[in-house]
Amino acid sequence: MQGSKGVRTRVLLIAAMAVVIASASLASLLLIRHQLLDEVTDRLSRDLQRSVGTSQDLQAQRLNGLDRENALLADLPSLKALMTTHDVRTIQNGAVEFRNVSGNDLFALADTEGQVVAAYTNASVRSDPQLASRLEPVLASPNMLYLISGDRLFACSVRPLYFGSEASGALLGYVISGFAIDRSLVDQISRATMVQAAFVSSGRDLASSTIAPPAQDWLMRSAPTSRGSAPSALTLGGERYLAITVDLTSKSSAPLQLVVLKSFTEADNSIRQIDQLILIAGLLAMLLGTLLMLALSHAVTRPLEQLAAGVRAFGSGDSAHLLPLRGTREVLDLSTSFSGMRQEIQQTNRALLEAERLATIGRMASSISHDLRHYLAAVYANAEFLASARLSESERVDVLADIRSAVFGTTELLESMLTFGRTGSAVRRAPEMMATLLERAVDLVRKHPDAANVSIVARYGFPGTTLAVVDAQQIERAVYNILLNACQSRSSSPAMIHVNATLEVQEDHIVLEVTDDGAGVPDDIRSSLFEPFVSQGKQKGSGLGLTLAHCIAAEHGGYLVLVSSRPGETIFRMCIVRGLAPEESVFHETSTPEVANEAKLS
Repeated sequence: MQGSKGVRTRVLLIAAMAVVIASASLASLLLIRHQLLDEVTDRLSRDLQRSVGTSQDLQAQRLNGLDRENALLADLPSLKALMTTHDVRTIQNGAVEFRNVSGNDLFALADTEGQVVAAYTNASVRSDPQLASRLEPVLASPNMLYLISGDRLFACSVRPLYFGSEASGALLGYVISGFAIDRSLVDQISRATMVQAAFVSSGRDLASSTIAPPAQDWLMRSAPTSRGSAPSALTLGGERYLAITVDLTSKSSAPLQLVVLKSFTEADNSIRQIDQLILIAGLLAMLLGTLLMLALSHAVTRPLEQLAAGVRAFGSGDSAHLLPLRGTREVLDLSTSFSGMRQEIQQTNRALLEAERLATIGRMASSISHDLRHYLAAVYANAEFLASARLSESERVDVLADIRSAVFGTTELLESMLTFGRTGSAVRRAPEMMATLLERAVDLVRKHPDAANVSIVARYGFPGTTLAVVDAQQIERAVYNILLNACQSRSSSPAMIHVNATLEVQEDHIVLEVTDDGAGVPDDIRSSLFEPFVSQGKQKGSGLGLTLAHCIAAEHGGYLVLVSSRPGETIFRMCIVRGLAPEESVFHETSTPEVANEAKLS
């Protein structure tokens, strides 16, 4: 679209470089981040597997120690003697001393039928019927190692009591010992394995967890559902973990799972630092790339800009503008081709100008030859009449008037040719009243033979407002030509023609409209009306009148146009710039006619 500007090549190069670097940085960031996450997940999975094995080994060591302690208790003669009483109250009372001796968190005695007769924990020294009932499944299943009592978890060891040797003695009952798996024990496991652990039973926290209380609620609601060695990811309290769940239900008195978790926090921090390094590297690469691209684009686009400036200068008429001598091979080839084309165009233009000059001279000679012959013939014929002695004084006066009219016509024709040749040079501007220039032009037109039987009316309102800085001689000539053109618009009818000239004063311009009721402008010359030597339907005329008026209006910052034309109404409009300073415009627009005349005379 005309007037639109495209994107500069330099901007395109820099934008393309920025997009490439940004895309490469983003792709590298995503790929490296994905690979790091995979490696971190794999490493955490291996750590969790090792941690589960380590925690199970630690518990096995504690259970082995508990079994040895329980075996020593079962060999005590005093405990065997207590169990031979078979009296529940006696056994309960005596069991307190043995519980204190063992120092374990759980101590219980059962008879030969597997009925628990005494059960104590470190939280109570009294018999606990509910605890006793929960211990009976442990006695019934030799492989059961864990006891859940309320919100407490115990690891248990069961040892039978024999009167005599174990192989041939009589069974006296069972001794049960256990230690509590609480927060302190889980902390030891966590420190040894560098993970966090929690024991969960049917959605209940057993106070055996290293996880912070806010995250424990999350763990209760979103405990991992996977079992065995497959790790799973979960989020607790806004923090990501990788977790493995070990099902201990087969060794427990109630459903029980051990959840071992490893936090992603440290790995996320490391990945975040790597992301920041990649982003910083990308930004540095973009900065360095931008600087490099600026230098490269300057070396590439600068010759192009010089070449474009040369093309624009040549388009405006400056054929001496220097073209680029450095740049890429393509730019140099284009510059060489344009230089050759410029020379060819200059040669062609010179040839066209010479041909146009000759054609103009020919059209000029053809246009004025008829009028000159007409005027010279009138002078020659009337001069012969003057030489005759038979003419009366009145006839001599008429002949002399015809000779004067022919000379006046010849002078006017030559003056038009000279003015056409001088248009655009030596313009002398001064403050003038356009109303005065219009009156002078009307007076001159009324004296012209073509103004016979023509009514000319000039309207210009308040004369003092029509001040403008113009070349008075040229403007008067332009107005004269427009009015004379209107007077020459008569058809074959001898009816009177009415010509109206109106001045309209605007803030920065003065507009002259000339209206006539003649035959109108022929359609076939409207497009070339203001070209030189264009005339049709007139007995006389060089075809320069409107051309001169058009050029003079343009030289005064305005225009001359044919507004409309039809039989009975033709309107020409000429507009010129007033060219006044603000104080001059205000003064003359508010002054009286007398003051305006005084200002003009001064």
